[in-house]
Amino acid sequence: MLRVGLIGFGFMGRMHFDNYVRLMNEGAEVQLVAVCDTRIEELKNASAWGNIATAQEVYDLSPYKLYESIEEMLEKEELDVVNITLPTPLHADLTISLLQRGIHVLCEKPIARTSEEAHRMAEAAKETGKTLMIGQCLRFWPAYEYAKQCVTDGRYGNVLSGSFFRGSGTPQGWFLDGELSGGCMLDMHIHDTDMINWLFGKPDGVSSIARNVIPGSAYDSVSTNYIYADGKVLNAQADWSLQGDFGFAMSYRINFEGGNLVFERDQLRVNPNDQPGFIAELPADMGYYREMKYFLEAVTKGQPVSVCTPESAAASLEIIEAEIRSADNRGVLEKV
Repeated sequence: MLRVGLIGFGFMGRMHFDNYVRLMNEGAEVQLVAVCDTRIEELKNASAWGNIATAQEVYDLSPYKLYESIEEMLEKEELDVVNITLPTPLHADLTISLLQRGIHVLCEKPIARTSEEAHRMAEAAKETGKTLMIGQCLRFWPAYEYAKQCVTDGRYGNVLSGSFFRGSGTPQGWFLDGELSGGCMLDMHIHDTDMINWLFGKPDGVSSIARNVIPGSAYDSVSTNYIYADGKVLNAQADWSLQGDFGFAMSYRINFEGGNLVFERDQLRVNPNDQPGFIAELPADMGYYREMKYFLEAVTKGQPVSVCTPESAAASLEIIEAEIRSADNRGVLEKV
């Protein structure tokens, strides 16, 4: 039985909490035993901002040990796994210290604030032999898994072009401090950049235009072109300054030699060139549940993770850093 401690109880911490409860109810060999947050007494009686609804507004945490101090939790609890859902600048040092204590780590995306920190995390996982996985959840999201299958098995031939989009209203709190979050590019846009890296490998270069709308929050909207030797035309856009009743949206379109995929409004339409189109039948579970189940099963079986290695997540962050450099220079092509 894996004993788990959850650090961070904001929106993403609650999303992970919901899925631990589900996994435990399903009989998984896992037990969430402790929740830690410096504001735990306040947060346990309050809702949290997020772009996807969590299972509850306010949570009953009475069955769990609650801590305001990470060190106190680690001293008092015998944990096999720690799940980190803290602000990005806190990921690297904490992850490395946990790995060195002999604890497996599931860390939320982005892997770190800088690629240098990300590579230190990956190296620590190698040195300690403990499992580190980064929660790049789109790699486990059914509609994006379907795209991966089509690219990998070549059922529709080579990719000619593709576009990806992610947008929401303005986030709250520390996200709007660009020095901490890296803005929309590092916190939101990295989902689609990571997807492009996962589907097609690292590009040769990137050209990005971006704009700051909210004072102090770094870039709030971005459009990036990804350059590959075979000439496929790829673009990803993100914007977290969409106000009014917009809500949240993520979508993609991929055009192959023999067909195309269109994912929007939670529906994936497949359009082969030589036969009628159809709606793909996909698992109903969100990527959060699927990534956590995958990670915990890998730890339980003593198997390495392959879907989202820390090295691959670090590579996605390197692409983002090249995009930011390009945006700083008004779209000048940057090598990755």
